[in-house]
Amino acid sequence: MLTELCAKQKIMLPNVSLISICFIIITLITVWFLYEATHQSKTYLFIVIAWLVLQAALGLSNYYFVLKTAPPRFAFLVIPPLLLIAIMFSTRKGKKFIDNIDLKIVTLLHTIRIAVEVILLNLYINKFVPQLMTFEGRNLDIISGITAPFVYYFVFVKQKLGRNFLLIWNFICLALLLNIVVNAMLSIPSLFQKFGYEQPNVAVLYFPFVWLPCCVVPIVLFSHLVAIKQLLNKNKLKNILHERVINTKHKVK
Repeated sequence: MLTELCAKQKIMLPNVSLISICFIIITLITVWFLYEATHQSKTYLFIVIAWLVLQAALGLSNYYFVLKTAPPRFAFLVIPPLLLIAIMFSTRKGKKFIDNIDLKIVTLLHTIRIAVEVILLNLYINKFVPQLMTFEGRNLDIISGITAPFVYYFVFVKQKLGRNFLLIWNFICLALLLNIVVNAMLSIPSLFQKFGYEQPNVAVLYFPFVWLPCCVVPIVLFSHLVAIKQLLNKNKLKNILHERVINTKHKVK
């Protein structure tokens, strides 16, 4: 039955060709945001591009269509990025890299989540994901995307809101992200499926949508964790705003 479902969805794939192109662009924009936030780290760019190419090859080869396995094959989409994030936060070199990431850019990065939610809605309409993965269902992640530019503006530009507000916002948005991730993972047709039986989450079995759990979501997750770590250093945001004031004065002169 699972094989028949995948075969049926494969036939439908051309119907979402425009959505696929849009999602590729969204993924590349997300990668670019973090690339800029890392001060154009070539190491980061090489790792991400290599990872995207590998997952594209696996997605195009129908590797993730084998569903009845333990552990499930789709775990390969999420476990390596999570391990890399864990290594980054537990090593001295990784911590130094994280502390140098631009907090302003990783805050603005979350605006991309609006576009992701639009993609998910279209995938639901085309019967590739269950309704619960959209903002019409259990997914409230669009709130993070909508509020991100306002948070950026009032924290870093107008400086009306401070460290505590930005920290709380990151925790709330992180919770919204984890909520949809759990629901999405448990909606994939597998031995561990709990939701979406009438319409499973099959989108992540295909290229380019394999890039959502293997790249876009980890980058968003990493951005929140970076911001939280930096903000727990009470002097971090103060230093950023101080530098902005100095740069503004130089421009005026």
